[in-house]
Amino acid sequence: QVQLVESGGGLVQAGGSLRLSCAASGRAFSSYGMGWFRQAPGKEREFVAAISWTGVTTYNAESVKGRFTISRDNAKNTVSLQMNSLKPEDTAVYYCAAYDRSASIWSNWGQGTQVTVSS
Repeated sequence: QVQLVESGGGLVQAGGSLRLSCAASGRAFSSYGMGWFRQAPGKEREFVAAISWTGVTTYNAESVKGRFTISRDNAKNTVSLQMNSLKPEDTAVYYCAAYDRSASIWSNWGQGTQVTVSS
């Protein structure tokens, strides 16, 4: 099991950038795939980006391709989401999640961090 804590959210103008970080504690962080999800008010939680346990493979939602970059540092037990060219529609609570490869589920979630993009 891993425990996840996000940071780095805030208020930014459209076109600006933010970098979200997720610190993991617990054992075997490097064995988990990691991802970011977001939930806007009144909407379902949606996938944003993911990275394999090795860090070699990344996945991005179409809506963020070319703007967001996910990365991880297994030595520091962290995963980050660099968000550039932010749009008002990126406003949401962003969640870090850990993917349990043996169970094929997103097994652990952080508490979320608010990102607000003003127009």
